[in-house]
Amino acid sequence: MSFFNWFSRPRPVPASPTPPADGLEAGIGYVFQHPELLRQALTHRSHTGQYEGSRSASNERLEFLGDAVLDLCVSHHLFLSFPDKKEGELTKLKSIIVSGPFLVQLAGEIGLGRHLRLSESEDRTGGRQRASILEDAFEALLGALYLDGGMSAAEDFVRRHILDDLDLTQASRDNRNYKSLLLELSQGRGLGNPTYHVVEEIGPDHRKHFVVDVLVGEQVLGRGSGASKKKAEQEAAREGLAALEGRRATLTGTSPHAG
Repeated sequence: MSFFNWFSRPRPVPASPTPPADGLEAGIGYVFQHPELLRQALTHRSHTGQYEGSRSASNERLEFLGDAVLDLCVSHHLFLSFPDKKEGELTKLKSIIVSGPFLVQLAGEIGLGRHLRLSESEDRTGGRQRASILEDAFEALLGALYLDGGMSAAEDFVRRHILDDLDLTQASRDNRNYKSLLLELSQGRGLGNPTYHVVEEIGPDHRKHFVVDVLVGEQVLGRGSGASKKKAEQEAAREGLAALEGRRATLTGTSPHAG
């Protein structure tokens, strides 16, 4: 029996609440030839423990593979995009792109949390929004894509959902991803995840300019603008990060720029 036939052979479906995955396939622009791979990528260990009695069918092994695939795809892209940069600079730049907060942000953009297979208790306690679960599931999804469609499918996913709208020139200049940093800071303070709302779209379709607000809870922390939504979100996040850091400095009586 071949490797892919093993994965696609009929298996009993557990009697558990399982969100449909077809919406996720539409969102990522890829239809799995072997749906069992996608099913496993979306399966948290809590689900297998409750419904299947074993963690072997969870997404942990795919997460391991996806982490390596992501590292290779991003490293390859950076190597070709920045021929003059040294190894240390490339490493710093890669660390931004593959960081946990950034992967959580990307998982949110494709609506990954809605499709996860969780235990009832994990679902009730907010597992679909939990950063660690979303980060692991995003890497597992990439691992599943690699097994299903090969390196070309994985590279296409990384390019479309991570690299195309990422301002690598700006990121290489200051080695900061403001959305990731803001997410990390707001979660660390127990404020929840930042949300981004398009306030205005200016200009014709081929030359759009976006204005975006970032909110934590119901409070607007920053506003940004740019030629793409992601660039406007980065600018808004930069303002939001400064606002949160300034608030901390005010509370402690220190300057936010103090050494």
